[in-house]
Amino acid sequence: MKDYVVQLASSVRDEVLAAQNRLDSRLVRGHSPGGDAQFGLDDVAEAAVWKHVVDGGVPVAVYSEDRGLQFHGAAPEYLLVVDPIDGTRPAVAGLESATVSVAVARMSDRPRIADVEHALLMEMRTGAYLYGERGADAVTAHGYDRPVPSLTTTTDLSRMFWSLEFNGHPARLMTDAYGHVIDCSANTGGVFVFNSATYSISRLLTGQLDAYVDIGNRLLRDDPGLLPEFERVGNGRVLHLFPYDIAAAVFLAEKAGAVITDGYGEPLGNTALTDLSVDNQRSCVAASNPELHKALLEGIRWRA
Repeated sequence: MKDYVVQLASSVRDEVLAAQNRLDSRLVRGHSPGGDAQFGLDDVAEAAVWKHVVDGGVPVAVYSEDRGLQFHGAAPEYLLVVDPIDGTRPAVAGLESATVSVAVARMSDRPRIADVEHALLMEMRTGAYLYGERGADAVTAHGYDRPVPSLTTTTDLSRMFWSLEFNGHPARLMTDAYGHVIDCSANTGGVFVFNSATYSISRLLTGQLDAYVDIGNRLLRDDPGLLPEFERVGNGRVLHLFPYDIAAAVFLAEKAGAVITDGYGEPLGNTALTDLSVDNQRSCVAASNPELHKALLEGIRWRA
């Protein structure tokens, strides 16, 4: 399975890099089933996924951001959950914070993140990747110029390097919740917005970041009256973390020893892999160690 998913991600990367500078790559062609804007470059990546699946000849089910659930062959044993470009906006802009994300679980009536058996995150810019599989002791890293995984030991919020999410998240609500954390860490640490959950979480494994937060879904769960605010900035939809955003990243982060939960500190394993409903969307607080994770959960100003 490792060779299969590495080749799939490499095929997507090759097609995306070849099309990256075309003028139509920046055009919004519509919206995904979840409501996120889909650019011309997303079309290229989605087509590359399906071509690899068909050419490979292996019966599989594929769940991707734009095309939803598709079946190739009869009675597939495995489900591939693929985000062909997690970080389309950075990819379109030629920036580095984009990945190909692939998680593999056995096909069932309700496969969950906890059922993932193989996971891969491949950097779009470099081709470096992180891979893990159930039963293996560690995450395998390829293409990095230093030992990876290498989690940091930062425990002080004012010293942490971290990333956060704004896409589909009202900026005022976000800054109300953790603006004070931004203020205390922006100078003595570092604050980043990468527009890619998988890239952000993978930076914990490379030791470049200490934490990642996406708390929109908890804010909405705590106060359902905020729904119009989230819909206002989400093209009429709620754009929180979908399962294809985090399935591979959660598996790899946990295997590497990072702490990754929802905004309540609960595991993400029960998240269904093929359900885009608001009830199945998630928040995320990820940190390189338990002490920093605890400090983040206690330091964010929750509304409830």
